[in-house]
Amino acid sequence: MKVFLSVDMEGISGIVDNTYINPDAGVNYQRGRQFMTEDANAVIEAAIEAGATEILVADSHNTMNNILWESLHPKAKLLAGSPRNYSMVHGLDDSFDAALFIGYHTRQGVPGVLSHTMSGVIRNLYINGRVVGEFGFNAAYAGVYQVPVVMVSGDDLVAEEAKELIPGIATAVVKKAVSRTAAICLSREEATAELKKQTKLALSNVKQIAPFQTAVPMEMAVQFCHAGQAEMAAIVPGSRYETETGTVYYTAHDQHNLYTTMRAMLNLAAGAEFF
Repeated sequence: MKVFLSVDMEGISGIVDNTYINPDAGVNYQRGRQFMTEDANAVIEAAIEAGATEILVADSHNTMNNILWESLHPKAKLLAGSPRNYSMVHGLDDSFDAALFIGYHTRQGVPGVLSHTMSGVIRNLYINGRVVGEFGFNAAYAGVYQVPVVMVSGDDLVAEEAKELIPGIATAVVKKAVSRTAAICLSREEATAELKKQTKLALSNVKQIAPFQTAVPMEMAVQFCHAGQAEMAAIVPGSRYETETGTVYYTAHDQHNLYTTMRAMLNLAAGAEFF
């Protein structure tokens, strides 16, 4: 069994605010890296016990250099560093039997610990008219490869978001959101046990979880926080800017085109000055 782990940071056990996830100014960042590595190791250990023979871990937060390589389980390979064309799911292809999204968070504008979608410039992101966050966007990428996303870990609200998109998905709830920067967290021991339990459950049900189905070609719609960001994103060839809603539309012919175009739009939008 070949397993892909995309590991973000906001939904990791014990992490509640930006002090744990900011590489430049987070006073708790080194602790956050340790927590992230421990969550990944719990999932890796359980995956091996469930029959996984090959595991690729994609560090998927910020500059993607967070997981402590020297402390990662020796049976897993680590994909670290950026840029990557396909960001959080780079390296995933149709040779994998399952994908697990670890330490994920809810989408922009809804409750959940450290909720956002990809970047601070996005208000809403849609694929074929359906609003998605990072979970849904990455699940759609995996779905075109026919790889099922069988588990997500994070707070209780990202678990609900995932279940709306993928019926039957296993959810390792390691904390309960109180606000965007507060949560009731399981102990380290309880979180590890829950991650292991749900990983084994997920990998025992791989054949029962359908990949997230998305019709191809895919229409991506991005609502930006202000007009200047949308205007910059609309520089992308083939895009269409709807000024009334501040939305930029693009039709992608495959998951690679979808992901690289989204990244290009975010980079362009981030350069728009905010007044």
